[in-house]
Amino acid sequence: FFFFNSLQDQFDNLEKHTQWGIDVLEKYIKFVKERTEIELSYAKQLRNLSKKYQPKKNSKEEEEYRYTSTRAFLATLNEMNDYAGQHEVISENMTSLITAELTRYVQELKQERKSHFHDGRKAQQHIETCWKQLEASKRRFERDCKEADRAQQYFEKMDADINVTKADVEKARQQAQLRHQMAEDSKAEYSSTLQKFNSEQHEHYYTHIPNIFQKIQEMEERRIVRIGESMKTFAEVDRQVIPIIGKCLDEITKAAESVDHKNDSQMVIEAFKSGFEPPGDVDFEDFTQPMKRTVSESSLSNSRGDGKSEPKFGSKSKGKLWPFIKKNKVLICKFELGASMCLSITCSPKQQKEPLSHRFNEFMTSKPKIHCFRSLKRGGAGPEDFSNLPPEQRRKKLQQKVDELNRDIQKEMDSRDALTKMKDVYIKNPQMGDAASVDHRLAELGQNIEKLRLEVQKFEGWLAEVEGRLPARSEQPRRQSGVYEAQNASGVNSCAQDRESPDGSYTEEQSQETEMKVPATDFDDEFDDEEPLPTIGTCKALYTFEGQNEGTISVAEGEMLYVIEEDKGDGWTRIRRNEDEEGYVPTSYVEVYLDKNAKGA
Repeated sequence: FFFFNSLQDQFDNLEKHTQWGIDVLEKYIKFVKERTEIELSYAKQLRNLSKKYQPKKNSKEEEEYRYTSTRAFLATLNEMNDYAGQHEVISENMTSLITAELTRYVQELKQERKSHFHDGRKAQQHIETCWKQLEASKRRFERDCKEADRAQQYFEKMDADINVTKADVEKARQQAQLRHQMAEDSKAEYSSTLQKFNSEQHEHYYTHIPNIFQKIQEMEERRIVRIGESMKTFAEVDRQVIPIIGKCLDEITKAAESVDHKNDSQMVIEAFKSGFEPPGDVDFEDFTQPMKRTVSESSLSNSRGDGKSEPKFGSKSKGKLWPFIKKNKVLICKFELGASMCLSITCSPKQQKEPLSHRFNEFMTSKPKIHCFRSLKRGGAGPEDFSNLPPEQRRKKLQQKVDELNRDIQKEMDSRDALTKMKDVYIKNPQMGDAASVDHRLAELGQNIEKLRLEVQKFEGWLAEVEGRLPARSEQPRRQSGVYEAQNASGVNSCAQDRESPDGSYTEEQSQETEMKVPATDFDDEFDDEEPLPTIGTCKALYTFEGQNEGTISVAEGEMLYVIEEDKGDGWTRIRRNEDEEGYVPTSYVEVYLDKNAKGA
């Protein structure tokens, strides 16, 4: 009974201490709850971080993840996602094993504590009631004894007095006897109450209170043990995920060790190699001999003049238009042949004024300089056959397109097979559906498959052409044109090399390209005799346009300019700033005010 002996007089202090113990437990619960919130927040931030740097689907960024270094980074992002998952596991386990369990235990602890202290107070009240009863019995016995003594003294006084009658003496004697009897009764009652109190007091201090204190002690010890176990669980929850976190870190290390700089360098070489042959030696041109200079292939590709050099195809310098043509004297005639064929030709201002059909027939019979003749993709995205790319890159793009079309065909075929099976089911079980309802969709799928197969054949033909398995491009059906076939081989060779034009399409310039060797003087003299085109109106630039392609001109928003040729349906308007600056701008970039009285308006 050491606990009882040391705490029996500290009942109130013990009550305060047990309440403090519950407060400590609730504080620990709050601590663990905040830790779980931190773990969840950390896991969420890690997941958001991993998601932020994940490559976007169908984007250029996704293509960059074929290198070992970027694949290692992607593996790191994935492992960080798993790493975040382990912190979520920590939060979930701490919530279920610690927070929820301790919260339930605290409620039980409060009820148990309340019950024990209620029993203690009840025992205290009982012993206090017994003590009050004893005190009352004692005071009554004391009072009755005093009353009996006074009655005895009064009787003796009356008995000794000769003047008192015998009746008064007898009355006094009876009163003294009555008081003595009452005192004896009070004594007996006090004795009985005292014995009862002593018994209750012994039971209280040696049985009830020790039992209550023992239960409170056990309750407090369980609380202490429980909080210790919770702290151990707190550490174990963290320790359980350490092996998985270690595996995540090992995978990150493994991914980092897989980085191969040689492989990445080789992939860059494979991705960007053009397939062009290096240019040959530059021929020596002897200017001491009286001979007519002709523009050679090497001098066209690599000019080595002393200040006077022929302009190259694709030049970006402002003020220069198409090759071999003097500035401000060049016009660009574009003919669209069908839905996806375009022919761009240089012509004189005089020819430009003639009807389109006359111009086309005249050019085709006079062997003009044809600068481009190729399949176009609407919207300025480049030619459909990727002829604007170097051979090796073009081959890769064509192969990717063929693979993509084959995948689309397989998807359509799978859909068709599924619908065919559904139709069979409907035929066998008419109550499940109408078999005729899928015929229209089956027909659509068949048409889609046929279209895709034709596309595959077209791209495979271009791919075979690049790989050297088929004849030249001019022999393909898509290039056949009655007018175009009338051109000689030199014109066809010139067409194979696309050049920049006002519509923004271009291809890489090749060193081995050939050009018709037409004396520049004859062609230029014809242009020199022509007068500049007259203005047919004015225009106001609605937006700023950077004319970086050959034949275009840069304009600033709000600038007023002269219109010398309106849009012919190709989306470009020809304008002039002054006598030396003219070119094409997108029609949608300007607001045109035509002069109705102007010739050709």
